[in-house]
Amino acid sequence: MNPNAIREFASSFQKSRILLSGFELDIFTNIEESGITSNQISHNLNLDEHACERLMNALVSLGFLKKQNQLFFNTAESFAFLSRKSPDYLGGLMHLNHLWNTWSNLTKVIRTGVSAHPEEINERGGDWLTPFITAMHDRAKKQAPQQLASIDLSIIKSILDIGGGSGAYSMEFVSRKSGIEATVFDLPNVVPITKVFLEKEGFSDKVKIYAGDYTTDDLPGGFDMVFLSAIIHSNSLKINRDLIKKCFSSLNRNGQIIIQDWIMNNDRTKPTSGAVFAINMLVGTESGDCYTEQEVIEMLSAAGFKDISRTEFETGLSRMVAYKK
Repeated sequence: MNPNAIREFASSFQKSRILLSGFELDIFTNIEESGITSNQISHNLNLDEHACERLMNALVSLGFLKKQNQLFFNTAESFAFLSRKSPDYLGGLMHLNHLWNTWSNLTKVIRTGVSAHPEEINERGGDWLTPFITAMHDRAKKQAPQQLASIDLSIIKSILDIGGGSGAYSMEFVSRKSGIEATVFDLPNVVPITKVFLEKEGFSDKVKIYAGDYTTDDLPGGFDMVFLSAIIHSNSLKINRDLIKKCFSSLNRNGQIIIQDWIMNNDRTKPTSGAVFAINMLVGTESGDCYTEQEVIEMLSAAGFKDISRTEFETGLSRMVAYKK
């Protein structure tokens, strides 16, 4: 990198913050098709007039709004994805606002080793939880078809989707093979959100829900597959070891466990997306991390799993599969 490239890289947060503030203030929802002035927006949203105008001008310059004769308009893309009036509204972006606040403490976290957000998910409240589940749903709904396409479901009749959140992966499983019984296992304050997503997507009668906490409760049993997507990075090694042992007990003979997550090389430097996400876990959880392939193999082997294999996706994520013999 040359000095200019370093400066550009270091200042890239500024553009992100402009978009996130516009989203957080709900600017895009409050712009009518006929256009609106910045003074009208500032009055409607109780914002400072001059500050609001400056923000909206910046959003125009960045391509998120259009401006003509002092009237501001949404672009087709900003209306489609950033306005609550659109069915394709990206409500999960609010989670990035929450991450911004947490990541702002990174220097302090590095000095102290203490997370900026140590509360467990079930203690963070609906204002944090709903955007989080929504963000995870938006991502999983896009990734699930490709990620699950290569999984052989020919002998699978029942699946336990641990920490399944919105149920996006369970929906994809039951869509891929008729007759599969999928059950989402998640925290008691998450499952009401799960119900909303299942109803919205038309899967209320196709996916079951089981409320519990895998750190303290036993898992339901009798499953051919246990599926954990984006789960182990939230936990300490000890919690993961205990969880995977519970998964082993939950499976039928010849059942399989599937773990999808960032799986790091031994130096913990690749994939880059995983190395960055490990920082996200550092600032946002008490003991979460991105684990190496060897660490995951050891967790699985200690629980009794055999025939362990790994598949890497183009996104940098990996899938690890093992069997209960």
